[in-house]
Amino acid sequence: MKKVEVVKRSQVEVRPFNLQNFIQPKEMPATIKYKSMKQVSKSVSKKELKNIADALGLPYEDAQISFSKKLLNEYLKQMSGK
Repeated sequence: MKKVEVVKRSQVEVRPFNLQNFIQPKEMPATIKYKSMKQVSKSVSKKELKNIADALGLPYEDAQISFSKKLLNEYLKQMSGK
């Protein structure tokens, strides 16, 4: 049986709950290198996307990789055109 200590209201400190105190920041693996927009190649390969997903520990399927490749390549094409 646990002991319980009864305290007065004036002895209790009330602070707002801050979720960030309980979350550890996730560090990016050293294998992922971010490039500036000037250094970004004109297209992204499936191999690059798979390597990034593996480095981050994200599960993926080939259909998702194909979709992501098409989406990112179109986005890069639009960004380089501006």
